[in-house]
Amino acid sequence: MRILGIDTSCDDTSCAVVEDGHRVLSNVVSSQVDLHARFGGVVPEIASRRHMEMMIPVVEECLERAGIALADLDAVAVTYGPGLLGSLLVGVSYGKSLAYGLGVPLAGVHHLEGHIAANFLREDPPPFPLLNLVVSGGHSDLILMRGHGDYVVLGETVDDAAGEVFDKVARELGLPYPGGPYLDKAAELGNEDEVKFTRPKIRGHKYGFSFSGTKTRALQELEKRGHSQETVRDIAAGLRKAIVRDLLYHVPEILVETGARAFAISGGVAANSLLRREAEKLAAKVGVPLYVPPREYCTDNGAMIASAGYFRLKAGVVSGPDLSAEASLPLSSWARTSS
Repeated sequence: MRILGIDTSCDDTSCAVVEDGHRVLSNVVSSQVDLHARFGGVVPEIASRRHMEMMIPVVEECLERAGIALADLDAVAVTYGPGLLGSLLVGVSYGKSLAYGLGVPLAGVHHLEGHIAANFLREDPPPFPLLNLVVSGGHSDLILMRGHGDYVVLGETVDDAAGEVFDKVARELGLPYPGGPYLDKAAELGNEDEVKFTRPKIRGHKYGFSFSGTKTRALQELEKRGHSQETVRDIAAGLRKAIVRDLLYHVPEILVETGARAFAISGGVAANSLLRREAEKLAAKVGVPLYVPPREYCTDNGAMIASAGYFRLKAGVVSGPDLSAEASLPLSSWARTSS
């Protein structure tokens, strides 16, 4: 089954053709970094307009790279939430129209489902039950996956997401946009023990995260120490160490409690160098396999949406013409609900 996957949840217009949920025939991403760089963050109105301009050209390039025509597609999958509402509307409207015009099934995909599915873009998929750490600019979640379409959210951030903190602190440090990757590079050159970050205590959320205080601590140190190159690097290193520590802190306990047979990381922050290194050490220590997507599938992309859509359609979950874009959308089991 060849599926066209579409993601317009934020500022990248992403499309891919994936065969049988794991074989990527093409993956095209049109970035808007240059458009938003001068604002230091994504401007929703600009993002949605750019999606409208790039949607058809990206799909055409995607099909050309895959060596197929529209008529060769067996289904269409599209992100319908969560994300920026205006951006989502562009992708959902196009995806519904295309599926209707071709007479093929449509799969509406939750964005987090897509990130999780990025680890299934391989010949040897992870076993179940699978513990997923999904970390991005908008999400920091620990999710137990008992099978395709069967999820239990065990922990999530009670305030800022990890990627959001990286980006906001990077901006204050004077690093280029987008901040996360540049902070990661700066941290490689800094002393991670120069600035200490205590681990937050979260009442009522056993496996929850809280990064707001960590962000505040970094900004306070910056105000006190100034913007020297050494200070920027040390704060970046200390902040990165603290966030990675907190992201992985509960993983060993959850693996034992749930009997998960593997650990997976996905989302934009999964590209972080220290997180990948520390996750490898942890997995080796507790004796479970670790799955992390290649960096091109960590950030938003159409391939992960196509993969997730394949498993939805395989389970008989098909979206209808009433599929709507939703800026805020809870992750729930496919076995109980459909789009």
